[in-house]
Amino acid sequence: MIKKIAGPSWAITALLFTFVVSSYGQMAKKAEPIIENGEAQVVEAFSDPSKWIRHDLWVETEFDSDGDGKLDRMHVDVTRPEQTDSEGLQLPIIYESSPYYAGTAGMDKAIFWNVQHELGEVGKPRTHPNVTRVGERPIISNSQVMTWVPRGYIVVHSSSPGTGLSDGAPTVGGDNESLAPKAVIDWLNGRAKGYSERDGDTEVKAYWSTGKVGMTGTSYNGTIPLAAAITGVEGLEAIIPIAPNTSYYHYYRSNGLVRSPGGYLGEDIDVLYDFIHSGDESKRERNNKVVRDTEMKNGLDRITGDYNDFWAGRDYLNDMKPMKAALFMSHGFNDWNVMPEHSYRIYKKAKEMGLPVKIYYHQNGHGGPPPISMMNRWFTRYLYGVENGVENEPRAWIVRENDTKDNPTPYEDYPNPDAKDITLYPSPGAPRKGILTVDKPKKAGTETLVDNYSFSGSSLAAAETTEHRLLYVTPTLTKDVHISGTPKIKIKLASSKPAANLSVWLVSLPWSEALNTKITDNIITRGWADPQNHSSLTESEPLVPGKFYEMEFELMPDDQIIPKGQQIGLMIFSSDKEFTLWPEPGTELTVDLDGTALTLPIVGGKL
Repeated sequence: MIKKIAGPSWAITALLFTFVVSSYGQMAKKAEPIIENGEAQVVEAFSDPSKWIRHDLWVETEFDSDGDGKLDRMHVDVTRPEQTDSEGLQLPIIYESSPYYAGTAGMDKAIFWNVQHELGEVGKPRTHPNVTRVGERPIISNSQVMTWVPRGYIVVHSSSPGTGLSDGAPTVGGDNESLAPKAVIDWLNGRAKGYSERDGDTEVKAYWSTGKVGMTGTSYNGTIPLAAAITGVEGLEAIIPIAPNTSYYHYYRSNGLVRSPGGYLGEDIDVLYDFIHSGDESKRERNNKVVRDTEMKNGLDRITGDYNDFWAGRDYLNDMKPMKAALFMSHGFNDWNVMPEHSYRIYKKAKEMGLPVKIYYHQNGHGGPPPISMMNRWFTRYLYGVENGVENEPRAWIVRENDTKDNPTPYEDYPNPDAKDITLYPSPGAPRKGILTVDKPKKAGTETLVDNYSFSGSSLAAAETTEHRLLYVTPTLTKDVHISGTPKIKIKLASSKPAANLSVWLVSLPWSEALNTKITDNIITRGWADPQNHSSLTESEPLVPGKFYEMEFELMPDDQIIPKGQQIGLMIFSSDKEFTLWPEPGTELTVDLDGTALTLPIVGGKL
């Protein structure tokens, strides 16, 4: 029974208990979901894990990615209230898929690429690990169940292709990683077949499903909801990707530069393939030969770092046209693993497509979901169809610097609509600090830095004087400055060698007075680029030593309030010890300051 109760302008809708007369003439209470204030509530009758029904099955896909002549089947588990059997209750689904559930390879440095070599070289061979599958049927994962089953949802998990007990080959962003969750959603809507065994023919049907599916997860598990959504599959109503990788090129490259994700120096897409390949051991030799040693080896291109068809096929931005799901993105501005550009680029495109969108940013690192109440309202709106007004609320929710993650500040949009671009110009000061002002100098000349990967970016920013970076700072801020959006750098430079790393940090100084006493808070944002790609992302060209080249690129998006008393610093250097390759020290980069400028999106348009 659905009963509407008087309330705000959007009526509070409640799904209440319905009473039926049992065959014994007694009144039996029938449990159903309860919606109050636009959110699904915890229902006592759904909250006893000992009464949940837990089972697994295999869903047949439309592809054969391990080449055995049979359509791949994905291993799926289900956790649902017992009322879905005893009372015939149908409920919507919260679905999470992952390549990690069945275990991964260890983090031995030998599995990563050696980064200590000259640019344009491949580096020493790396070790290929074997992954031993872990876990016992029927439970693939316990994630999400304690949050959502008591609130009247069924939770479903699946192991992605080539992992756990799922057939297929890992492709790390290939088509099968989109089609696998699509098949599970099709099964939940009666359009695909599920079987009780991996090789059996006894069918399992999702009679307890309403067909309304929402997906969520963090990191790779947050990538897969987007991978499923771009298929346009019917029934996937809403997704909440948390710190998702939306383009493997943007994860392993930056503007043509070979660049590792933070914390995983030397990782590349073939490393991740080996890391997750926990599937059928009898298929690994074939999968390695076809996927890792052929497709990936020929496509990843650690020599030039250029964007190519291999990377384009693993960039979800290119395939968003069919997408219909309501999108709620979540990310951290200080996530230097999966960087914040990943969420923003998809959010921006989905908004242009007219999809329902929302974005939640916090000031911390990798991971970090939105508050549960925000997630609950999103799923309640699109899986239960309750008109709670969530689509009319502010699109952007940002956790301010000293606030807790459950207390975000609402904004009309991201970037802040009141942000305006201002351009700052450097004046010389090497090896100490130069000046960064809105007034362009008449003749600033050139300054030179010497590459040396031995010095971290943090030590370079903190140094009073060093030849290994160029640093330009604003006057001390007399008021708080709110940066909101994507800073851009225009730079004119020459190299003493045919190839060089280029790293740019935007920092808050003085370094010794870091915000919140955490040294990483001094980093406002960062960016990297290959000067060989100055005119094209798809075609690099060796630099003519001593010749000046112009290039422009974006730093990572940010929303940060720099407090008065600080200075904003633009730091230009070459090799970034935590992210780039480590060529022999000594390459000189000469920057033409008259051809160099920083564009900052400032709320109010003034420093």
